[in-house]
Amino acid sequence: MAAVAKLTAVPNYTDSSLDFLKTYTYSLSSDLLVPFGAAQSWAAGREHFKRYESLVSHNQLPFVRASGSDRVVHSATNWTAGFSHASHHIYNPSLSVIISESDSANNTLDDNMCPNAGNSDSQTNAWLATYAPPIARRLNKNAPGANITISDVYSLMTMCAFESVSINSESAFCKLFSKTEFEELEYYGDLDKYYNTGYGQELGPVQGVGYINELIARLTGKPVSDNTQTNHTLDASPETFPLDRTIYADFSHDNQMIAIYAAMGLFRQSVALNPTYPDPKRGWITSHLVPFSARMITEKLICTKNKEAEYVRIFVNDALQPLEFCGGDKHGLCTLDAFLMSQSYARNDGNDDFEKCFA
Repeated sequence: MAAVAKLTAVPNYTDSSLDFLKTYTYSLSSDLLVPFGAAQSWAAGREHFKRYESLVSHNQLPFVRASGSDRVVHSATNWTAGFSHASHHIYNPSLSVIISESDSANNTLDDNMCPNAGNSDSQTNAWLATYAPPIARRLNKNAPGANITISDVYSLMTMCAFESVSINSESAFCKLFSKTEFEELEYYGDLDKYYNTGYGQELGPVQGVGYINELIARLTGKPVSDNTQTNHTLDASPETFPLDRTIYADFSHDNQMIAIYAAMGLFRQSVALNPTYPDPKRGWITSHLVPFSARMITEKLICTKNKEAEYVRIFVNDALQPLEFCGGDKHGLCTLDAFLMSQSYARNDGNDDFEKCFA
């Protein structure tokens, strides 16, 4: 990393917090699942079995899909291993479908099918120019000659998180910044997700439409109806898209999860995020929406007293969602019919937004 190289090239530091860089070697890999991530996926699989054990049998094993990148595939297989372990290896689900991430592939688990979608650069750069200059000045004072830029500040601050999960202990980079500065970095992440594939991006929500239509098919037991990102060949086959399972597990990317939230109507904001002034009361906080090993669980429930009444509730990272968009009650329950009605954006293929991805 260029920012780290700038600091390690400095012969003498004026602040002892930088002394670890005298012998530091950069060793992070890209696009690989680190041991911490593998452990988190394994634990999620174990927890899922414990929570939904009553839905599992030899004839009802989870149906598991993954987008085709290496770390996503390994997340899926670690999840199945955790699930199997929790059942004392009585129930051993496997990864059934890996969906290609090639440019020509239809994939509802990856955000690669909207070439005309914009990005968050304008908003994140505005915020970086707001909060990062004092940090850059301090680092340049403590590492004379490093010529740290505000872009370098972002890179160095993210080293705290990425190296910590890589080495499974706190990175020395974390001590270079204050709690307030990390809160400022957090807002950079909020802006990035909001304006990249979230509500702040005109063609953000449409990138989650295909997945919502697959979810609707599973909830209703009816074939997928979609003309956006779905792979029609895979979704038309009961071997690669069954509709009779009690548990489905899909493994994706954080940007795609944001698009799915936005397509569904989760975490809607009353006002757009301000690129230079964070609202302390905002409900859009990326570390709550898509932390490491983020999860969204959609449950379909049938009441024992009235077996014709079907309901939906949703958890994001174990937090029950209120589902205001479909009249959710105090228990977070919407009737299945109300939930389906609320998903008109997806059921209408994004109201022509998908065509804008290519026009």
